[in-house]
Parts: sequence; C-alpha cells; structure tokens
Amino acid sequence: MLPPAPLHPLDLDWLRAARIDVAVLRLDLIDPLISGNKWFKLKHHLIATRQAGAEGVISLGGAHSNHLHALAAAGKRFGFSTVGLVRGHPVQTPTVLDVQAFGMELHWLGYAGYRARHEPHFWAPWRERYPQLHPVPEGGGGLDGALGCAEIVSQVRSQLNGLGWADYDGWWLACGTGTTLAGLVLAESEGHKVYGAMAVPEGHGVAQNIQAILGGSRGRRYELLDASRGGFAKVDPELMTFMAKCEQQSGVPLEPLYTGKALLALRQAIDAGRFVPGARLIFVHTGGLQGKAALAAANGR
Repeated sequence: MLPPAPLHPLDLDWLRAARIDVAVLRLDLIDPLISGNKWFKLKHHLIATRQAGAEGVISLGGAHSNHLHALAAAGKRFGFSTVGLVRGHPVQTPTVLDVQAFGMELHWLGYAGYRARHEPHFWAPWRERYPQLHPVPEGGGGLDGALGCAEIVSQVRSQLNGLGWADYDGWWLACGTGTTLAGLVLAESEGHKVYGAMAVPEGHGVAQNIQAILGGSRGRRYELLDASRGGFAKVDPELMTFMAKCEQQSGVPLEPLYTGKALLALRQAIDAGRFVPGARLIFVHTGGLQGKAALAAANGR
C-alpha cells in the first residue's frame, strides 16, 4: 500500500480575488515512481493479474506514457514482468529509457498499428505470444481502473477537518481517458459534481470511455470541458507562462499536458462565472511529472 496523498489549500492570487477555495490533492507525492492517479488505476488490474495466475502484464501507451512508466516501475518493485506496446516508431525519450531500465520489453506498433488497438481481434496475437501475461487496457482504464480511483474520494473526506471544511462543492481534474473521473463519480454517494478538463481532443474517446464504465444513469453528476488547447500534447506560451506563475506562487509543481491544462481551464471557468464566491473545490493533482522532464528534453531545455 502507498501512503495517503496530502490535501492542502491551493494559494493563488486569482483564487483569492474570486473568493473561491480550492484544495489540491497531491497524488504526485504518494510515490516517486508509481505516482499520481496511476497507482489507483493499476491496483485492481494487478489484483486481477494475480487472481488469473499470470506472471505479469502487457499494456499500451506512447513514448512519453505516464501509464507505462508507472507500470514498469511497479513491475520492477514488486517482481512481475511487463511488456509495453508503444505508439509510433522507435525513439529514445527519458520515459522510454526509464521503462527499459525497469525491465519492460517494448514493441513499437507504428501509428496505424496503434490505431488498431480498439479493433476486436487486436489482442489475439499478443495473447498467443504472451499467454503468461494479463492484458491491461491503455492508461489502466476500464472498470478495474475506475474502481481503484474510487478510493480517492475517501482519502479526501478523511482530511476535510484538517482544512476546516465541513464539505465541498465539487471536483476538478484533468482527463486523458476519463477513468479517474469515472471512479470519482462511482464513489460520490453525496452527489458532488465532478468536472473533467479534457487534456485530449474529443476524438480520443474520453466521453465514450466514461459512458462505458458508468452507463447512462450518472450524466448530470459530471461535466466534461475541452482543455486540450488544440490537440493532444499541445502546449503554447500562454499555458507555460500561466504554469510558471502558479508554480511560483503555490509551490506546487505542474506539468503542461494534464495538470497545467486543467488548472488553466479552472481559471477560465472561474473568470466566466461558473462558480460563485464561497465555492469549495477539490483539485486532483494527477501526477505525470516525469512527462514534464521528457517534454523539456524533447524541446532541448
């Protein structure tokens, strides 16, 4: 088991000016390698792997994948084998070098091959090649991933007294697959709304993934907003300047692909009057800081 994530007030000038209280759940601090929401998404998949008697896992991701990074680190730490099916063509990134050092075997699928991951027979040749491995969906998604993320709600509720809060009005977090959001919705018996800032364009299937996990009965308990800023893994000067200022003021490290985009989307929502003064929100820091180093390396910084 990993330790609970700390919850503390997020101190930013634009939140004070709007009189909005935000507490940040620092999932990035629970572990240096199996960081952020990744542990929660992996937990039930790893239980299923053990119950199936498998020797390890096989999963999918890109050359900067936080999911593959956490999965490979977990494999090394807990002693199970890992195989990664990677989008695109062979390239050396800090993430790729890390997962290989952790012992993950990689297969590069190209872009067309990776797009085929949703086709009905995609897994058949990989199951035949690795019958001893348990397949884990991209990003640790699916119901097992969401059930693990549902535990995040109890971590927050156990720390509200420390903030002096009796309750909160909703959740705000970045979405890459929607699995973490679905887990929060599943666990929110009190009906607090969950806002998902989509860090990827609509065509990446976030809404469909959430519906597949939740069914159609919880639509009014969550809302998706576009925070992709024009495409997957797109960054721009406005985002980077905003992130730097927020990091300086709050002391909370951010990365530009998920947490930075989600926090900027929250500011835009507050500026648009979505929340009234006195509102209290939980901002989930979903980790992914290893990706920040990878992006800096790719940009020569």
